[in-house]
Amino acid sequence: QVQLVQSGGGLGQAGGSLRLSCADSGRTLSTYVMGWFRQAPGKEREFVAAILFNGDVQDYADSVKGRFAISRDNAKNTVYLQMNSLKPEDTAVYFCAANRRWSSRKDRNAYNYWGQGTQVTVSS
Repeated sequence: QVQLVQSGGGLGQAGGSLRLSCADSGRTLSTYVMGWFRQAPGKEREFVAAILFNGDVQDYADSVKGRFAISRDNAKNTVYLQMNSLKPEDTAVYFCAANRRWSSRKDRNAYNYWGQGTQVTVSS
């Protein structure tokens, strides 16, 4: 059973950095594609980044490419999202999620398990 618990985030400044963590207490993270999504007020939940089972391949939304980095440590059952060069438009609730198929990495409906969500607010 996958149980995702998020930490990190909070308030950041434009141009600054924040890091999110997502830990799986069920110790099965290595068998899942992991993704990060975000949802701003009044908007749909959107894809941010995904990482393959072994961490060798990553994919990013165009809006965060070159600024955010997703990584995973399967020995620690944890996935990270390093957010650099933050912009006010990055303000949202961020969610980590687990999915069995890389081909569905950008489809939020394909993810079976979700973290509780973490607020990220970027001030200008």
